[in-house]
Amino acid sequence: MDITYNTNEDFNKLALSELKNKLLKIYKGGGEDRIEKEHRKGKLTARERIDYLLDKKTERLEIGAFAGYKMYEEHGGSPAGGVVVVIGYISGKQCIVVANDATVKAGAWFPITGKKNLRAQEIAMENKLPIIYLVDSAGVFLPMQDEIFPDKENFGRIFRNNAVMSSMGITQIAAVMGSCVAGGAYLPIMSDEAIMVDKTSSIFLAGSYLVKAAIGEEIDNETLGGATSHNEISGVADYKATDDKDALEKIKKLVGKMGDFENAGFNRIKASLPTLEPKEIYGLFPSKRSDAYDMMEIILRIVDKSEFEHYKEDYGKTLICGYARIDGWAVGIVANQRKVVKNAKKEMQFGGVIYSDSADKATRFIANCNQKKIPLVFLQDVTGFMVGSKSEHGGIIKDGAKMVNAVANSVVPKFTVIIGNSYGAGNYAMCGKAYDPRLIVSWPTAALAVMSGASAAKVLLQIETASLKKQGEKITKENEEELFDKIKSKYDHQISPYYAAARLWTDAIIDPLQTRKWISLGIEAANHAPIEKRFNMGVLQV
Repeated sequence: MDITYNTNEDFNKLALSELKNKLLKIYKGGGEDRIEKEHRKGKLTARERIDYLLDKKTERLEIGAFAGYKMYEEHGGSPAGGVVVVIGYISGKQCIVVANDATVKAGAWFPITGKKNLRAQEIAMENKLPIIYLVDSAGVFLPMQDEIFPDKENFGRIFRNNAVMSSMGITQIAAVMGSCVAGGAYLPIMSDEAIMVDKTSSIFLAGSYLVKAAIGEEIDNETLGGATSHNEISGVADYKATDDKDALEKIKKLVGKMGDFENAGFNRIKASLPTLEPKEIYGLFPSKRSDAYDMMEIILRIVDKSEFEHYKEDYGKTLICGYARIDGWAVGIVANQRKVVKNAKKEMQFGGVIYSDSADKATRFIANCNQKKIPLVFLQDVTGFMVGSKSEHGGIIKDGAKMVNAVANSVVPKFTVIIGNSYGAGNYAMCGKAYDPRLIVSWPTAALAVMSGASAAKVLLQIETASLKKQGEKITKENEEELFDKIKSKYDHQISPYYAAARLWTDAIIDPLQTRKWISLGIEAANHAPIEKRFNMGVLQV
């Protein structure tokens, strides 16, 4: 092993350690004191409920653990957005679980909480997965109500999705394990079946204080909307549980009696581990985002038996396209090649840049995968499309548009892993968030932005200095360097994978060694939803 390998390994393991430490803090929700407060009420926390509900010793995926990260510090923060979302197995069936975290502002809904709930429902609808709601929320976080209440992708969209999922035949089960008030009261009742925990749960449009203020009636919350009232009088709930564990046991039994899922028919054989050591990724992936490396060395440490069948290997070399298996599933991989290569004309091509021939190759490959019903995996480390007069005259916009069109109209499930750079239109062409990947995750080394921090700072510096000069200010070299550093620092903060994950631009930040698990469980989820339309790229300039 050379010094470069050791430097890379140290850098990547340090980044992974930072990731794990951040997650440990997030997993504590509102903190130990609030966890203990829930326990004194006889309640489990959101994460304890999920641990109890999911089958033991089975794999799971947590969606949006970094949602809200450092976004609401002035309000005390909102770890994980105040809601925990996990894809896992209940009674042997893959489901998605959404659990309000009552240790975070009593489970109140911040704007990101609504966005995260909608993401969970989107995953359920795309993959036709049963969705389980563990409800324990004080409702909308009132200081920010204007950002969560009225818009299309806000709070009300959740209940619209309840209705749509019901019409799609997607099972929805809700267990009310604490507060469930105002508009939020519709969620469990719009689910197929609702469970309430005796003495600790309540459902009502208005609590006792509001009832007295509105109509003068004096009544306590338990009589107004407790488990007994809604099971014996109103008929709003379907089952009454004695405590949290009893409610969760009822969910297990209900899911256990569900019929089998339909099958999309994606190809899978017995899984094999990579022949090459996956841990070597830490030493092979560069510590500097500008350094070149061979993407094939990364791919061969992710795929089964380290086997890869190239598509057009000697054409469009800045994109790698080909077939492989991940945990037994057949996949088509589209990946940015980051080493400098030569094309057929012996011209040097820069790694991470998409050229016309690369875009043409990827378009054809994506069409082939759709034709053969093979899920697509995009490994992003892209700086964008090639610019300059030669590329423009060669039709780079047209070729890039073809690739974007193929990605947008693809009907097989897509999965995106941002391992490095994800800049500009390259993000779109390589199936960024806007192009509906079933799951999109990043490594701790990811960087998402219109362009790199250095490039953006140079552009913004030119604009800023020109503006200051117009105002008659003299710009010295020292002033210019100080301004550049200030702009770059701010931009680099926004490029961070944590900034992206906080806003749910990605579903998770993962250890590179978890890449296989995320793709495998993602394809298993997608296999529950048969493809119902054909691939069609529409009108294109050829």
